[in-house]
Amino acid sequence: MENLIQYLSQFVSPNRFTQMQQVVKNRTEYVVPVLEDIEQPQNASAVIRTCDCLGINKLCVIENKNEFGIYKDIVRGSTKWVDIKRYNTKPNNTIECLTDLKKQGYRILSTLPRKEAQKLSQVDINKGKCAVVFGSEPTGITKNVADMSDEFITIPMCGFTESLNLSVSVAVVLYTLKQAAITNGIKDFFLNTQQQNILMLSWLKKCIAMSTEIINRYNLEHGTNF
Repeated sequence: MENLIQYLSQFVSPNRFTQMQQVVKNRTEYVVPVLEDIEQPQNASAVIRTCDCLGINKLCVIENKNEFGIYKDIVRGSTKWVDIKRYNTKPNNTIECLTDLKKQGYRILSTLPRKEAQKLSQVDINKGKCAVVFGSEPTGITKNVADMSDEFITIPMCGFTESLNLSVSVAVVLYTLKQAAITNGIKDFFLNTQQQNILMLSWLKKCIAMSTEIINRYNLEHGTNF
């Protein structure tokens, strides 16, 4: 796969390829944000952009009542670089999403603006990878999320307002958990070499015109099957 990546690199600018090599090394799926039934597309779009900026490679979106929308002026092309998994085909997409994540070994953390929830700074990042669920703007997480959660977390407020804007909350949580993981030296926090290569190949496919034809030609010349 590394040989194919080097072959495809000639079809993008040297600066772009160098940037991609640097960015992929800082990608992680150790922390995954989950958006449940977000009402405002601008908030969802801001979350995608935040994920890319912080190196969060995976975003799960649950659509029960509200369809997931994207504002191009807000995402600024970040949808190309973030793996967005949408759950919108079942009667209850929340259960399907959280069940999938649990099968993948994620513990479920849910955001809850209440005193009984543990403070964000108290989350033990050493306990393993986590998926953090953010509920819809007016109502927060649903009962299904609460029932399936392993832990509840909150961002302590110092003002009169109960909570931060959704997209700001996501940014604070993701940044805090990422920094905690780096500080604690979590070994498997960043993608391993194989995962990085798979991701790099997918990015190159998106960036190169007629990438399928180019890869097919490469396979014929090298007897491979990518």
